[in-house]
Amino acid sequence: MTAPADAPVRPFGSAPGPSDAPRRRGPIDPRLWRYSATARGYLALAVVTASVNVAMIVVSALAIGAVLAGVLTTGSTDLGAWRTELLTLAAAVTVRTLVTWVQSRFAHRSASRVVAELEHEVLAAATRWPPRELEPRRDEIATVLTRGLGGLSEYLTGYVPALLLAVTLTPITVVVIAFQDLTSAIIVVVTLPLIPAFMILIGLLTKGKADRTLRTMTTLSAQLLDLIAGLPTLRALGREQGPAQKVRELGDDHRRTTMSALRVAFLSGTVLEWLATLSVALIAVSIGLRLVYGDMALEAGIVALILAPEAYLPLRTVGAKFHAAEDGKAAAERAFTILDRAPAPSSGPECAEFDSSAAELTLTGLSVASRDGYAPFRLDAVCRPGAVTVLTGANGSGKSTALLAVLGLAAPVEGRVEVGGRAVVADDAWWGQVAWLPQRPVLLPGTLADNLRLTGVDLTTPGLDDICAATGFDEVLEELPDGWDTVVGAGGSGLSLGQRQRLALVRTLAADRPVLLLDEPTAHLDDTTETTVLATVRELARRGRTVVIVAHRPSILAIADTVVRVCAHSDATSGRGER
Repeated sequence: MTAPADAPVRPFGSAPGPSDAPRRRGPIDPRLWRYSATARGYLALAVVTASVNVAMIVVSALAIGAVLAGVLTTGSTDLGAWRTELLTLAAAVTVRTLVTWVQSRFAHRSASRVVAELEHEVLAAATRWPPRELEPRRDEIATVLTRGLGGLSEYLTGYVPALLLAVTLTPITVVVIAFQDLTSAIIVVVTLPLIPAFMILIGLLTKGKADRTLRTMTTLSAQLLDLIAGLPTLRALGREQGPAQKVRELGDDHRRTTMSALRVAFLSGTVLEWLATLSVALIAVSIGLRLVYGDMALEAGIVALILAPEAYLPLRTVGAKFHAAEDGKAAAERAFTILDRAPAPSSGPECAEFDSSAAELTLTGLSVASRDGYAPFRLDAVCRPGAVTVLTGANGSGKSTALLAVLGLAAPVEGRVEVGGRAVVADDAWWGQVAWLPQRPVLLPGTLADNLRLTGVDLTTPGLDDICAATGFDEVLEELPDGWDTVVGAGGSGLSLGQRQRLALVRTLAADRPVLLLDEPTAHLDDTTETTVLATVRELARRGRTVVIVAHRPSILAIADTVVRVCAHSDATSGRGER
């Protein structure tokens, strides 16, 4: 678990640098095909359908030109003379209709699967991030997963097919027009670059609008979620109306950003349509004048006139779909940044092959990167079964991070964590032997009994009633009419901070795990409850548990067998435990 000395390491939790910003990679990001197998299959299908569409458009134009020119020049109404051309036209129209139906059907199905695959990849990647690295990006990841990636559907179903047609249909159409009428082909070649030129100008004008829209939506959703979670406290203090102005300002900011993007999209679509219409009209006038003066054949003029709009159509569609796809592309770029920077799945020796209940937990020269250096810095500690080891030190010295390193959730830049002489590996085998109480316990929506089962504890676990009495949670259960069947919301909403802490203590202390990691276990507890909790912890250690506590309260330091002073890189001395 020790990183090479020369390995570049960005401190966990530090602000993203310039390299972390989303980078534009062209209209089709190759990372999309790398992370989604469905996207690769859909791209192949889109290429095939685009190629067939191009062929059918050219065949249809040639057949229509031959029939119309023949009817108009000969005056014959006998369509049997053009049976071959009419059958070819019917076949081309039928094939084009079927191909368009297939492309549309599989486009929407594939888009849904691609979005689902990316959401699964991002969620799996987020679970591999160290908590200190994940926390600053929590709101951004939540927005990308819940709303952002949904915008990729428009990108895949509209923008990508139009782009493929632009690189296939447009040049082939120009070549066919040139064989029929060189003058019309020259007009197309001269006027066609005006559309991408205006698209580039519009792209420069709208640069960053999608990112700003996603950013304002992320900020607004984060503020609303925090407000909803804190409403009971705000209402108790009579401050429930306080955040209203801030939420209103964020909503107005999001509305202005969204409307600005929509305004530019509407104006850009109008400009592109005007350019394409004017260019086609110029070709039509040129063909009409030359037909009047007899300077070109009627069939060539009809074919050129039919194909001219097809030459401009893909670029017009790309321009129209560009803004609709921008939100999805911006979210996808952020998702790819998360995937590219996510740690690889851990691999190493399995901890399930030995019983950690009789093994020492040792931290040797442990250093973890922080915002301003290292916290902890070169930490040495030996945590023995049957003893209480307390990690103490100044705020920001890395006490909680040391527990994360023990769990394998924070990668050290130097040093190691071992159990019984084996390196700790972040896997289910090791986590199954550890009961962890973080500073902010995780409570999931469901009943109290459901949250109890997160550590393998149920209502039949021996000693549960004693643990409830020691933590004071028995009094909480008496106050709740449904007892263990009481339903709580996300984060334990419906319970006070003290009640949440007691519930988390119950499920941690009652878990049959040989290693207990407790981070400020008596926070939000009164003095009487704190005394009984510490007595219970001391008793669990006496029974052979390895107990590691993060604290700086004198009452907790008093029950410690070993006190380890944790230091950051700026005030480190020895980092060794002292009795």
